[in-house]
Amino acid sequence: MSCKVITFGIQKGGCGKSTTTGIVGHLLREDGYRVLAIDMDSQGNLTELLTGQPSNEFIGRSVLEAMQHHDVKSYLVPIGENLDLLPATNFLATLPRWIYTGKTYKGETIPFSGNPSLILDKVLEQVRDGYDFIIIDTPPSLSEQTTNALCASEYVVVLFESSNWCYSAIPNFMDSVESANEFGNRDTKVIGILRTLNDVRRTDAKAFNEMIEEDYPDAVFQTVITRKAPVGRLALYGFNENPELKQALDPYKSFYKELIERVKGE
Repeated sequence: MSCKVITFGIQKGGCGKSTTTGIVGHLLREDGYRVLAIDMDSQGNLTELLTGQPSNEFIGRSVLEAMQHHDVKSYLVPIGENLDLLPATNFLATLPRWIYTGKTYKGETIPFSGNPSLILDKVLEQVRDGYDFIIIDTPPSLSEQTTNALCASEYVVVLFESSNWCYSAIPNFMDSVESANEFGNRDTKVIGILRTLNDVRRTDAKAFNEMIEEDYPDAVFQTVITRKAPVGRLALYGFNENPELKQALDPYKSFYKELIERVKGE
C-alpha cells in the first residue's frame, strides 16, 4: 500500500483533534503500520501527548525547521516502534512571517519562493516511501499551517463537536478542503466527519449530531465518540504505563476500523 496522508481538522478549538490524531497514530502502529505523526499546531498538544515532554523542548528541531531547511529526516523524533513524530513548538506560529518575509524566528534570512500552501507537501516527498500512513494534527484556524496540511493530504477527517459554533464551522472547512483539492496535487477529499466529545446528558448535542448526519449522510462515521474521563486524562498519562489506556482507546476502536475500511475502499 502506498503512503496515505490523513489530516484531522476543523477551524474550532476543543473538538478533540490532537487526541484523535494521537489515538489513531497509536492504533496504526499497534497494527504494524509505519506511521509519521506531524504536529502543525503551534500549541504543540500532539507533541506533548506523544512525547510526554513540553513542546518547547523541541525548539530548533521541529516541523518548522524541517520546512525552512527542506529537510525532514534530520528533525524526526522516534516515539516507538513504527511511530515517528515531527514536533511543533510555539514558534510554528511564525511560519507566515518566514513565508512572506524570509525572516525566521532566529533572525536568520532563508528566502522562500514557490507556492506557500505546498511547502509541507514538497518536503514530505523525502519520506513518503518510508511510511504507510502520515497523520497530521492542525490548529483551530484557517491558517498557513492548515492549508499546508490539507494540500499535503489525500484524506481529511473533519472533527465535529456537537455545538452550534462547530456546526457553523463545518461549511467553511469543507470549502477549505475543496480549495486544497483544486490548488494542491493530492486530490484532497473528506474521508469522513467524526462526531466527537458527545455529551449524552445534553439534548441539544443529540440534535446537532442528527443535524450533521442529515446534512452529510454519506460523510459521517457511524461511530459517535462520547465524553469519557479516561480520554480526557490521556493528555496527563499518555500511552505508556497508563492504567486507563484500554478505557481511553475503546471508544475510538470502531471509528478506527471505519476509517481504515474507507481508506482501503478508496
